[in-house]
Amino acid sequence: MYREIFVPVDNSTHSDWAVDRAIELCRRSDGRITGNHVYAARLHDVRFRQLETGLPARFQTPDEIKKQRKIHDKLIEKGLQLIADSFLDQLGKRCEGAGVRLTRQLLEGINYEEIVNEVNRGEGRLPGLIGFDPDRAAGYDGGDKVRADVKVGENGRLVAEDEDTAARLAGSSGRQYDLLAIGAHGLGRQAYSQLGGVVSRVLRGIEKDILLIRDDRAFKGGRFLVCVDGSSYSYRAMRVALELAQAFGGSLYACSAFDVEYHHVVFHNIKDVLSYQASKVFKFEEQEELHNNIIDKGLLKLCQANLKRAEAMAQEFPDVPLKTQILVGKPFQVIMQWVEEIKPSLLVLARHGAHRIEGTQLGSQAENLLRLAACNVLLVGTSGVRPEDIPWIEEDGVAGLPWAPDAEVRILRVPPFAQGIARRAVEEYVLEQTHGEPATVTNKWLDEAIRKLLPTHMQLIMGIGTAEEIALAEVKAQEQMKGTKVQGHDADPQPLTPEVEVKCPVTGAVSRRPRTAADPIVWTEEAWQRLQLVPLIARPLARNTVERFSRGHDIWRVTTRVMDENKQAMIAADEFDVDTMMVMFQELRAKQIRAEAEGRDGLSPEMRAFIEDAKAQGITRCPIRDIEAQMGKCPVDLKTMKPEEAKAAMERLLAEQAGD
Repeated sequence: MYREIFVPVDNSTHSDWAVDRAIELCRRSDGRITGNHVYAARLHDVRFRQLETGLPARFQTPDEIKKQRKIHDKLIEKGLQLIADSFLDQLGKRCEGAGVRLTRQLLEGINYEEIVNEVNRGEGRLPGLIGFDPDRAAGYDGGDKVRADVKVGENGRLVAEDEDTAARLAGSSGRQYDLLAIGAHGLGRQAYSQLGGVVSRVLRGIEKDILLIRDDRAFKGGRFLVCVDGSSYSYRAMRVALELAQAFGGSLYACSAFDVEYHHVVFHNIKDVLSYQASKVFKFEEQEELHNNIIDKGLLKLCQANLKRAEAMAQEFPDVPLKTQILVGKPFQVIMQWVEEIKPSLLVLARHGAHRIEGTQLGSQAENLLRLAACNVLLVGTSGVRPEDIPWIEEDGVAGLPWAPDAEVRILRVPPFAQGIARRAVEEYVLEQTHGEPATVTNKWLDEAIRKLLPTHMQLIMGIGTAEEIALAEVKAQEQMKGTKVQGHDADPQPLTPEVEVKCPVTGAVSRRPRTAADPIVWTEEAWQRLQLVPLIARPLARNTVERFSRGHDIWRVTTRVMDENKQAMIAADEFDVDTMMVMFQELRAKQIRAEAEGRDGLSPEMRAFIEDAKAQGITRCPIRDIEAQMGKCPVDLKTMKPEEAKAAMERLLAEQAGD
């Protein structure tokens, strides 16, 4: 609990609320409040010098100017000290009524600079008090240094005194504070202000804990909400939240948030600007599939682990009811939504998160919440935070599986930011298949895991399949793409009645007629160029998906806007259309011919694996409604035939072709 609390006061409503919360804390901890007000006599001195040219002529002599400066400096400083003293009088009455110890403090200088220096290191500039009664001055830091009051001469005019600059200061407090309690706004609050100007500057410079007050809700019996992200900073915040909830008989809500949309939005954005060469290097589709199938699931597991650590900490506080929640979305946004739902008395945040960059003053999510959250916020600082303070959970003792060298080389193809999660996903698959028995991750296990996690075209991109299979798939894809009609540009006006050109096969005359539903879809040059960013193996699928979407919406021309409306078209879907299935069957025939040419009897293991894979894919992944009619072109009925029957059907087809 906090025992040394620094509270700046300015007689504003938010300042009064900050005093209430500081008193509530001190009554639990038998702590002390340092009530503070900062004044800036130096600013008034500068302003007076700027106005000197407007003084009457009799005051313009060098001696008179010097005299007026001395009088003005001391008079203004005394007036500011009296105003500050009146602010602290109100604080004194409230602390006395609550039985809380109070030390008064004045600081001279720029308000936010002095507050930061004082709270961080106890090095604020304490001024000598002007004309204070010794008994009253004894309640102030540096109150043993009382300066002479403003004097009036025999002629009734103020007397100018020479004062040593060093004599104006009484040193510094040297105090070590636990907490700064400060109102979110001051006397100058405006209607659209999120934070006061002093507060927003102070938040960035303070290293200690900061209690930002926005309302008058008490801590006693309240709800406390804390956010954890797996960092040591957040678990210090968790401990503080547990201690406060226990001290005030409150309940604790702990959340961990992850954003599944951000990387998808980024990838879709950069996809449109990558050149063909850059897209090959960046491997856009590969990285996106990693997010879809591995990273998003991995982030969910990380959040589950974050909250499991929080629950482990809460076991030390059995009297504190705890509820945990995983939030999906931009962290500050979904936390704001949960704040609206549970209406906490206090939101507890770490100053930084797991992605802290050295030299930054405040995390972006914390800053958004400090500005936008409609409740009181405790920002837990960096003092005393150690990496080893992250709670240990059972999963931490589970070692990773060993990897064979060749599998280790292949997993390095995964982008660096996804390495850890991808490894874990593969290892979990292996453990699942071996029923928890440890095993070495070999190429075989890696291939199986990737087949489960990634769609077929991605398997080829990731290197699952022979070079011959990949080359053949690319050749077939090129052949399929030749029939695509590319014409015009996105900016071309769309005619009210679309027409197509037709050529007479006899005379060669060209004429025009209205389009019909049977006419091929037209791609603009811009849409065609964007389609080239899709890996060649997946390009026919992407094209067919877009064209199906277009026909379903009575669109005859594919532009980049149409492609944007059907985002899935740019991601090679894990589906097989009829044309692609026929390509697969042609490859099956090619494999059979090669096997016979090499003098092998029956089906080779490679051939059998290919058939089984084709059978599974044809049954479970084909979305085409008219598949039954199209499959009549293929001699192999994969729904009913066994591999031996498939072989016989292929032999009959080859014999018929040889007879022709």
